[in-house]
Amino acid sequence: MNPVLKLLLEGGSLSTAQMAQVAGLSVAEVEQHLEQLKKDKIFLGWRPVLDLSREAAAAAAVRAVIEVRVTPERGGGFSRLAERLAKFDEVESCYLMSGAYDLLVFVNGSSLQKVAGFVSEKLSTLDGVLSTSTHFMLRAYKEGGFLIEQNEVEGQRLTVAP
Repeated sequence: MNPVLKLLLEGGSLSTAQMAQVAGLSVAEVEQHLEQLKKDKIFLGWRPVLDLSREAAAAAAVRAVIEVRVTPERGGGFSRLAERLAKFDEVESCYLMSGAYDLLVFVNGSSLQKVAGFVSEKLSTLDGVLSTSTHFMLRAYKEGGFLIEQNEVEGQRLTVAP
């Protein structure tokens, strides 16, 4: 396996200098490996892990997970519909799943109404969508492998607002 790819998988928060030291490569070699991984569309980019509960404007954002059951298309299976769905700006991630539903979709919106509008006006109206089940995220305890620090008094209730 590519040593830089292995480091990205195991310790994604390392700098290029740290990767070079761990892998026994020069910084230039690490950067060359990163460029090749980008060219091969394996390394798609860096992603920060944010605790949005600490930012008032970001706390107003609504995140939802949507289970979607679909009818596979002849000659395209689930892929054609999933690719169409993934192009919506509201969609953060889209996965083909095994089990009771076919696609798992992570959606971001500025309010409950915006997410509900996306589901009722865009997602559920797509040809091939049989049903949806939307779950709103209320609180994050761990995000992207990082624990989210909770500074709450024990027993304090969550604030719930539309």
